[in-house]
Amino acid sequence: MSFLRRNRAATPAGPDFDVLAMDPGDWPGNLGAGLLPAPDGSCQGVFLRYDLFGGRGPAMIIGNLPEGSPARDLADGQIPFEVAQLLDALENDEEVEVTGIEDCPVMQGDNLLIVRKIKLSESRISCVQFDRSDNVLVTIASWDRPISDDLYTLLKPLPAELFQQG
Repeated sequence: MSFLRRNRAATPAGPDFDVLAMDPGDWPGNLGAGLLPAPDGSCQGVFLRYDLFGGRGPAMIIGNLPEGSPARDLADGQIPFEVAQLLDALENDEEVEVTGIEDCPVMQGDNLLIVRKIKLSESRISCVQFDRSDNVLVTIASWDRPISDDLYTLLKPLPAELFQQG
């Protein structure tokens, strides 16, 4: 006698890379986190949703996608994963496209950070991306708030225990 088993993708226990984001203790609203699992159970990315609007939707989503994550593979004009997550969380089904990309140098202490500012057809969304030295792509998507250079100084690695599944 044979038995049918449902094949499920394993949920990763947590990322095997540092997640660069703002410390939840420094944020006055609600924080949510999501892991992107691969079929083998590895973590293909982490995104954090910061909510300042009292449950009416997030103000910001910060994504960390390691090299090889399928969420990094975008067609021309396709919006980043984090922008799609932001629109979904806000229940905004408007069609949004990338209209341009601008590279901007930003000094972080003694380090030069090259930030890609992504211009979108929805002007209420601000979006920036930069690559870390460990090849993790960080994307910040913000709703109705400009992203200033000061934000990058608030980003720091969060403890891995924050992302452990119980």
